[in-house]
Amino acid sequence: MLEMTREEFEELVAEALDRIPPELTRLMDNVAVFVEDEPPADDPELLGLYEGTPLTDRGEWYAGVLPDRITVYRGPTLRMCATREEVVEETEVTVVHEIAHHFGIDDARLHALGYG
Repeated sequence: MLEMTREEFEELVAEALDRIPPELTRLMDNVAVFVEDEPPADDPELLGLYEGTPLTDRGEWYAGVLPDRITVYRGPTLRMCATREEVVEETEVTVVHEIAHHFGIDDARLHALGYG
């Protein structure tokens, strides 16, 4: 398994977020991004998770709620990648994938676009 500290991985996630075009990040609303070491035990290979209400599903009722949560998991990413370059690439794909869920894009469309 590739070695990388949590701080180094958090920096890669931050860099991936910085590469999201500003016109998209301006549209993101009430969402927080976290890094965790491991995913839930029932899905040990999960790279990222979006939890919340996508922008496309929000209506008049959407007020005063906790932020949506995007979590990127370090352990599975490091286990599947052989090089730092692969970790950078996979982290970027995972961040884009989870942000896409925030915008209401489902897994089928993401897979078709190459963000499986």
